[in-house]
Amino acid sequence: MEPAWRQAGRGRGRGRGRAVGGDTRPSSDNRAPGARKQPGTSTGQAEQYGRVADSASGALPDVKRVHESQNRFSEIHKANQVVAQKLTADQNFSSSSEDEWEEENIGKHGKILVSTFTTYTDQAGGDFTELERTRQFLNDAFQSGAITCLICIASVKRNQAMWSCKGCYCIFHLPCIQKWAKDCVFLVSSVTDDDFGKKEHPWACPKCRHEYMNFETPTRYTCYCGKVEDPPLDPWLVPHSCGQVCEKNFRPSCGHSCLLLCHPGPCPPCPKMVTVTCFCKRAKPIPRRCSSKAWSCQKTCGNMLLCGQHKCDRPCHAGECPLCPRVSKQKCLCGASVSERLCASPVWQCDRVCGNVFPCGYHTCEIVCHSGSCGDCPRSGNRVCPCGKSKYYLPCTDDVPTCGDTCDKLLDCGLHKCSMRCHRGPCETCRQEVEKQCRCGKYSRHMPCHKEYICESKCPKTKNCERHQCKRKCCSGNCPPCDQHCNRTLGCRNHKCPSLCHRGSCYPCPEMINVKCNCDGTVLSVPCGREKTTKPPKCKEHCRNSPTCHHPNRESHRCHFGTCPPCRQICQKVLSKCGHICPALCHDEVMIKQTEKPQLAGPWEQPSEPTFVLTALPCAPCKVPIATMCLGQHEVSPLPCHIAVPFSCKRPCGRLLNCGNHTCMRECHIVTVLDKSESKEKAGRECQQCEESCSKERPPGCSHPCLLPCHPGDCPPCTQMIRVKCHCKITSLFIECIKMSAADEDTKKLLGSCKNQCPKLLPCGHRCKEICHPGICQISCNQKVKLKCPCKRIKKEVPCLKASDGQILVECDDVCNEIKKKAAEIKEAEERATLEEEKQKQQAELEAFEKRFKGRRKKNKRRDDTETEETFWQKYQKYIMVPVCGIVLAVTAVYLIQSF
Repeated sequence: MEPAWRQAGRGRGRGRGRAVGGDTRPSSDNRAPGARKQPGTSTGQAEQYGRVADSASGALPDVKRVHESQNRFSEIHKANQVVAQKLTADQNFSSSSEDEWEEENIGKHGKILVSTFTTYTDQAGGDFTELERTRQFLNDAFQSGAITCLICIASVKRNQAMWSCKGCYCIFHLPCIQKWAKDCVFLVSSVTDDDFGKKEHPWACPKCRHEYMNFETPTRYTCYCGKVEDPPLDPWLVPHSCGQVCEKNFRPSCGHSCLLLCHPGPCPPCPKMVTVTCFCKRAKPIPRRCSSKAWSCQKTCGNMLLCGQHKCDRPCHAGECPLCPRVSKQKCLCGASVSERLCASPVWQCDRVCGNVFPCGYHTCEIVCHSGSCGDCPRSGNRVCPCGKSKYYLPCTDDVPTCGDTCDKLLDCGLHKCSMRCHRGPCETCRQEVEKQCRCGKYSRHMPCHKEYICESKCPKTKNCERHQCKRKCCSGNCPPCDQHCNRTLGCRNHKCPSLCHRGSCYPCPEMINVKCNCDGTVLSVPCGREKTTKPPKCKEHCRNSPTCHHPNRESHRCHFGTCPPCRQICQKVLSKCGHICPALCHDEVMIKQTEKPQLAGPWEQPSEPTFVLTALPCAPCKVPIATMCLGQHEVSPLPCHIAVPFSCKRPCGRLLNCGNHTCMRECHIVTVLDKSESKEKAGRECQQCEESCSKERPPGCSHPCLLPCHPGDCPPCTQMIRVKCHCKITSLFIECIKMSAADEDTKKLLGSCKNQCPKLLPCGHRCKEICHPGICQISCNQKVKLKCPCKRIKKEVPCLKASDGQILVECDDVCNEIKKKAAEIKEAEERATLEEEKQKQQAELEAFEKRFKGRRKKNKRRDDTETEETFWQKYQKYIMVPVCGIVLAVTAVYLIQSF
């Protein structure tokens, strides 16, 4: 059941799914109670196509509509809860019930489609066959897997992007059609374009060959009507639909648009009502659907036919009247013969030559039967010689003579002219010797011009199909298209491509295959290649096979392939041991795998696959629950009837063992109690003996386990030797565990000492003098060290501790001071001598530089004194002499010319 806002034509197309004329009547009108709405086709659409578009009525109040929606929602909620409880209670839901549920949905879908279109066809006597394509597309949209992409031969699912052709309305995956268009354009461009990729080439639909330009290649996923990009998935609508009104213009165009919600396939015929008359315009106008407004009154047409003698006797029809089918006697064009012919073809010719004499009186007309005058004699007037160079005016009785000049007409070769004298008839063949190249351009030869040179080399190029070699002799490079058949296997894997050999992918297989049920009563047409993956259609006939089990009647189920499903009825046989009834499903026919393997004849023989045999199994053991105590008397549990005996509850026994530390860990077992006065917690002779080691806590500091088995009382002291490192980490010592764990801090220090000198170094660099001890060594070094004065002449030995603290210092005496003073004086004398030498070197360099500089200045003065100013003639001599010389030369040249 659908919610009210869907049944009333609401949804994503709220307020847009109404008739153009304003029909807003509630969806419950003219519809059977409880009728279910098909997803994506609201009942408002059925009313739009079932009523006249200009009818109008009032709308329900908002309060009433909300109340109705709430009632519908509560009904759906209750129905869903019932279905959920049913599925939870019955885990083994039968396949027959699923088929019935699916067929029920398909039947409801079909009823809604029929109610959508039949109401429209009933009102004006329309033809339902015109709506078959639209109905088929909508029906396929409702069925999962019914829409197939012909490119990849896969189903177009609800959540996948798709594209629909404008010509055939076939649906493809969006990535598939984009790749198809790209490949088509690329192949055409690579073959036809000299400048690859510069021209625009169309691509065609894989099914109907409808051509699209390159800019029309789909780039976005849109709904069927093209209004919404990436339409969201809505379970209440047709897949890939936006839920809005289609509003596409009808084909052929009538000025109206489609009123269905966004839908696949072609739009149905226009449902508008118009008042029109018949074809012959004689009947009274009547209201009819716009799609079937052309109608015939069936009266005789009566219009005059083209022959002008008879009238059209056909009933009222569209278009012009046909040709007259009657026979009458008619004359030929020349009027010499009369014959019976169809009125539709009155003009005809006989076989008689005209034979009338031209005005010249010498020649006759040679044209076969014609109308009108014969005209003048064709040999009269100005005529030319055969070569066309001379003109003559002669009587029609005289032939035109030849002029005697060279013919000079261009020969058939197109390169040379005729060298004969003016002659009648065709020119001879060109026989000049020329060097000709073959068509492929590889070879050349001297031969007559009229002959064509064809070499014997075969073309190595590949034809336009890129599969076969050209192999034509002396090919010019423009290889002919491949004339072989493609014969590649199509995507359906059943047929081969019948086209000529071509490039790129083959077009999809256009064949449709019928998939039938077992009884051939139901047929489903699917694209070729999908018949193996398409399930056979559901047949509505019941299976009539007799039962093969002990039940009198078989469960009712539909027609199917193969053997009938196993019986799902309750067995209800009486068990012989306990008298209970078998509650299991019928097990008279059960498939059992054979466990016996046949012996192989040798290693070359392959083992056969396991076989299954249909066998009747005995009734299962009785499972009626009976209360039973466990062996150890821990609990009482309900057990199935066939195993209702004392059992082990799988718990540990839990009785205290003789050691007094552990309990019996055996699984629940029988315990024999000799003395009934003893506690139930005490172990019996069937309980296990404690075999574990002692697990009592050890004294502090001891990490060794007790060597005795589990025992009562305290454990003995630990006498194991432990290995420890001494304080200096050099020697390993072995000490009894009890001594180490029971000792105090001072005793542990003594036990951990190796009695040797400590190997550690003090901060001063000397070795520690104490016996092996823990912790940091004491800083008290008494070893002798040497100290020196600043000049390092005086040396003195002192204890290391005082030297490091700075308590003792060695100072220089008077002798040291005198030695320092003498060394300072010698150093000063050396520095003074060095300064004197530097001054002398600088003075010598300065004198040498001044001497060189003074000599150069005298030479420059002499050069300055010898320079003088230039005169006017010296400056402009070359500018004056050049034009003067030119004038002199010109005057001399003129004089010489005049003298000669």
